Amino acid sequence: MSDTDDTPKIQIDSDWKAQAQAEKEKLAAASKAEPGGDSPENTDFGGPGGEALPPANFETLLSSFVTQALFAMGAIPDPQTGQPALHLDLARYQIDMLGVLEEKTKGNLTEDEEKMLAGTMYELRTRYVQVANAQRGA
Repeated sequence: MSDTDDTPKIQIDSDWKAQAQAEKEKLAAASKAEPGGDSPENTDFGGPGGEALPPANFETLLSSFVTQALFAMGAIPDPQTGQPALHLDLARYQIDMLGVLEEKTKGNLTEDEEKMLAGTMYELRTRYVQVANAQRGA
């Protein structure tokens, strides 16, 4: 294979990175748009019961993992029983999934998103250790 064969691949890679960066900037600008704006994130598809769905952005994705982890650690009661349920293996899994998210998005998040993810992971890990230690002592 000659150098000229490799050049288009490098160009394609550079073009892809430029396009991805442009889309990232577009999404960041759209997330700052007023609610109800023309942004795809603000499109009201309607959730269960007709309420608006949250925007499809990094913060909402992070929130989803956090909610699941807190539920598994008993911080959020089961909606059917009203009682907290403790599933440490599931909580650990959700925290590990956030670790995968952190690893795979390294260098692609805004500074605020990086801080949010790091702070969230620290808080969840700290809470997990506290809950696990309390469970062992019980």
